[in-house]
Amino acid sequence: MFYLLLTGDIPTYEECVAITEEWRRRSELPKYLIDFMNAIPVDTHPMTQFSLAILQLQKDSIFAERYRKGMHKLDYWDPMYEDVMNILAKLPAIAAYIYRRTYKGNVHIPADPKLDWGGNFAHMLGVTDDPAFKDLMRLYLVLHCDHEGGNVSAHTCHLVGSALSDAYYSLSAAMNGLAGPLHGLANQEVLRWIMEMMEKIGQDPTKEQISQYIWDTLNAGKVVPGYGHAVLRKTDPRFIAQREFALKHLPDDPIFKVVSKVFEVAPDILMKHGKAKNPWPNVDAHSGCLLWHYGVTEYDFYTVFFGVSRALGVLAQLIWDRGLGLPIERPKSVTTEWIEQFIASQQANKA
Repeated sequence: MFYLLLTGDIPTYEECVAITEEWRRRSELPKYLIDFMNAIPVDTHPMTQFSLAILQLQKDSIFAERYRKGMHKLDYWDPMYEDVMNILAKLPAIAAYIYRRTYKGNVHIPADPKLDWGGNFAHMLGVTDDPAFKDLMRLYLVLHCDHEGGNVSAHTCHLVGSALSDAYYSLSAAMNGLAGPLHGLANQEVLRWIMEMMEKIGQDPTKEQISQYIWDTLNAGKVVPGYGHAVLRKTDPRFIAQREFALKHLPDDPIFKVVSKVFEVAPDILMKHGKAKNPWPNVDAHSGCLLWHYGVTEYDFYTVFFGVSRALGVLAQLIWDRGLGLPIERPKSVTTEWIEQFIASQQANKA
C-alpha cells in the first residue's frame, strides 16, 4: 500500500519483500527512546504516548540535519524520504511497546524477523496466537492508511509539513488530530455505544429493540456513532471489507451479530430522521468489534492502531509535498466587521 501511494503502481511481490527488508533493517528502537517512553506516566493516554514517542525521535531527523547544513530545495524530498522510511519502520514496535507497557505489566515481546510489517505488529502485541489476528492487522493497516487529503490527520500532516517541518513534527501533529472524538477516536465510541446497548436491552437484541434504541439515541439529540461520512454517500467499502472478514472468521461473535443488525436497520431510520447526509456505515462502525473479538479490549488503544496505519498515507503525501515543492499553507482570514456583515446578510435573507 505504501508503494502504491508513493509511486502510483502496484508493487510486485519482490518489491514488497524489498520494502519489508528495508523497514526491518531500520526498525530497532534507540535506547534513548525506550528510556523516554519508560519515563512517561503509565496511565498517560496511549495516543499521547504515541505522539510523544514520534516527536522524541525528531532528534535523529535527517531532513532537519541536512536543511541546517544547507541544500537545494529540489533535493528536499530525498532526506524526507529517509525520515519517512525510518519512522514507518519503527511505528509497529513503538505502538506494541506502549501497549505492553500500559496493559501487560511492561513485559515485551521481541520482533519476529520472519514476519512482515503488519504480521510482526500483531505478534509483538501478544494478544493471541490465532493467525487470523495477523491477517486482521494486515487488513486494518491497509484500510485505515488514508482515504483523501481533507481529513483532519492527513490535512494536519500536510499543513505542518508545509512549513518545512520534518516528518517527525508533522506526523506527531497529525496524530494529535487523529486523537479527537470526531476523527480517529470514533472507532472506540462505536464499540462503547454497542456495548452500552447490549447492556441495556440484552446480549442478543432483536432488530425491533435495536430500532427503538437508535430512535431513542437520535431523539436525545445524539448521533449514531459509525454512521455518516463527510465525503462518502454510500456504504464505506472499508466497512464491507471488514464485514467480509468477520463473516469468514467470526460469524457467530455476539458483538458482530449486533453490528450486522444495526447495519440492517440504521440506514432506513437515519433516512426517515432526515438529518444525516449519508445514512450508511463508515469504517469505524466495524473495526472495534473485530479488535475486541481477538482480545484487544482496551478501548483507549484503538486509535493507536489507526495511527500506525494512517502514517502510511500521510507520510507518502509528505514526500510528494517536498518533491512538488508545495508552498506553505496560509488560510485566508476575516475581520470582525466582515463577520458582523455576514450575520446581518444571513438574517436579512431569512427575513
